[in-house]
Amino acid sequence: MLSELELSRIQGTYKNKIKQYEKCDLLILDEWLLVNTSNIEQQDILEVLEKRYRIHSTILCSQFDVGGWHSKLGGGALADAILDRIVPKSHTIKILGDKSMRSR
Repeated sequence: MLSELELSRIQGTYKNKIKQYEKCDLLILDEWLLVNTSNIEQQDILEVLEKRYRIHSTILCSQFDVGGWHSKLGGGALADAILDRIVPKSHTIKILGDKSMRSR
């Protein structure tokens, strides 16, 4: 999603791309916060989540505990705003196990 939004910004189609993410019934973001995000990526995440907030469902798949997301999102006001749109109405499903899913 973030690379598509970056490319759309360059191509001048950013608003259209945001609308695509806004309107889909279910958005699944796999490998959520696998790498730290830049300020512009954090703004993109907030933009998408704000448009979807309380309207459409979003699934975030992450290897990291929710408690660590704030720092991976930069730890500032943008992180607060993003998490305010995720955490209060969220349902958490933890998959526990010693082995990697890929080795099973």
